[in-house]
Amino acid sequence: MILFIENYNNLHEVLRDLYDNMMPLCQDMARIAKVIAGVGALLYIGARVWQSLARAEPIDIYPLLRPFALGLCIIFFPIVLDGINGILSPVVLGANSILKSQELDMTEFRIQRDELERQVMLRNPETAYLVSDEVFDKEIDNLGWSPSDMMTIAGMYIKWGVYEIKRSVREGFVAVLEAIFYAIGLIIDTLRTFFLVVLSILGPLVFAIACYDGLQATLMQWFARYITIYLWLPVSDLFSAILARIQVLMVQKDMAALSDPSYVPDGSSDVYIVFMLIGIIGYFAVPTVASWIVQSSGVGSYGSSVNKTANYAGGYLGGAMGASSGNVMGELKK
Repeated sequence: MILFIENYNNLHEVLRDLYDNMMPLCQDMARIAKVIAGVGALLYIGARVWQSLARAEPIDIYPLLRPFALGLCIIFFPIVLDGINGILSPVVLGANSILKSQELDMTEFRIQRDELERQVMLRNPETAYLVSDEVFDKEIDNLGWSPSDMMTIAGMYIKWGVYEIKRSVREGFVAVLEAIFYAIGLIIDTLRTFFLVVLSILGPLVFAIACYDGLQATLMQWFARYITIYLWLPVSDLFSAILARIQVLMVQKDMAALSDPSYVPDGSSDVYIVFMLIGIIGYFAVPTVASWIVQSSGVGSYGSSVNKTANYAGGYLGGAMGASSGNVMGELKK
């Protein structure tokens, strides 16, 4: 699982490199945007000056500086984009550091819990041979070759085989859910990177269009959408950190229960599987939660579409996973 997480982090790094490698394309779009902005500035200034002359009013210079400011942003658009990313990147780094700290704690506590559960089973003579090959071999050596001893040996092998099958199936099922959980997180980051690349490349064109009368709101919408989509990753990291913290609390509760000599561990992962399903379905709400921070009509509509898809997908996935997990865990507890 650690190797899978490392590969998952490497894929995120690939997406970062993709974003950086696509940024030079902004210069190509900037050349086109300069022409569009020039025409828009001429029309904007001409209309303002003509209105002032027609009304015999003094010309207000301050509003006429807007096209020039937008033109400077187009010329130095990479600097503008770096400024936006520089302001938002600490949010991403902060959320990622929170997630890593929670994942580290979860990994350490799960190792401690597994070891504590193993020690509890070793203290019980009826289950010690299931987790220790030395105890198993010793039990076999202490038995003879009588029919009753042979039946006992056969029963031990059957119990040991059933225990290993249960453990393997349980670990395999949890591994599949964890793979789906990380895969959905990667899908969100991939879509986020694609959208940011498109918004960045078309950014100079948006600044140019904002020079025209009646289209000034386009610039604010572009800023809102860029910031909202940029925040998808920290929101998903915080969501994952919350789930990781819940799992840490669950593991700590299990460790406290295992400290009781009368407690008999069953090795079930029902609650963990439930929270993994919640995490898988909850990832679909990341765009909506990000839109709560910065309002954007376009991204809000996309978030609504994602939520509708999540309702169908979540219901289907939850039903399928719930049925399969119920069947699997029911068989494991027999």
